[in-house]
Amino acid sequence: MQAIRLTIYGEPASKANSRRVVRIGNRVASIKSEKALNYASMFKQQIPDGIVPIEGDVSVSMTIYYASRRPDLDESLILDLFQDAAYLNDRQVKEKHIFWGLDKENPRTIIEVTKKEGSEEPSKHPRKEKTKSHSKGVNAG
Repeated sequence: MQAIRLTIYGEPASKANSRRVVRIGNRVASIKSEKALNYASMFKQQIPDGIVPIEGDVSVSMTIYYASRRPDLDESLILDLFQDAAYLNDRQVKEKHIFWGLDKENPRTIIEVTKKEGSEEPSKHPRKEKTKSHSKGVNAG
């Protein structure tokens, strides 16, 4: 069974709270918060070279150890950051097991991504067009 297991150190930002509104010239934009940007940078530095992304549907199991009881359990930023590392796109995630933990001294996330049993590789062939049969009735008149 194809699997990737990693420990990523640091406390993730909640995706819901990971954006901030800024003014750029005359327009308002939403950008990642400093905490989310720092975590993303730290996360990517901890991904070892040579990991081959799993193709097909995957199952993800993770335990997120937070430094305090305050943060909500939110794995969405981690799933986004794992794109192009453990899998090609987070839409491949078809099963999740997410657990909350507390470790004030060592916040981290332990992640395991496994290929789902019976998962088919995405088709590389274009879909065949369905042909419609048309029958014309003849009215006697």
